[in-house]
Amino acid sequence: MELEDLVQPEGVVAHLKVTSKKQALQELSERAAKITGLSERAIFETLLERERLGSTGVGQGIAIPHGKLPEINRLYGLFARLATPIDFESVDDQPVDLIFLLLAPETAGADHLKALARISRLLRNSSVVEKLRASEDASALFAILTEPAATNAA
Repeated sequence: MELEDLVQPEGVVAHLKVTSKKQALQELSERAAKITGLSERAIFETLLERERLGSTGVGQGIAIPHGKLPEINRLYGLFARLATPIDFESVDDQPVDLIFLLLAPETAGADHLKALARISRLLRNSSVVEKLRASEDASALFAILTEPAATNAA
């Protein structure tokens, strides 16, 4: 699975201005609704439900909120670089400035896990993360996320 199969250019946000985890999830749910055609509320509630199980803030300033929805038939990803880092209740208690949102069909067991693993590997690559933090526009972020060297190293 390649990241360009998950993320489209319109799903990348360069300067998301939010002040809390809840607001970040709301903003990303709104953007995801436009891309998927699903209800913003359904997406937001699914993400909140997952966060109640434990934070998806994985450390190093990165969060990977995710959820499964019965109404979609493929995986969708959105990426946001925050204008200001926020508290995401991360495992390392560090604020988050990079968020990769993943939405999957309810039936996508293995594919969902493979996509999470791919995203996680990519965002553990320190040179990719440095480039993402240094980029100022959405098209540059999209290029970094989908460049073959980054996804192969992932």
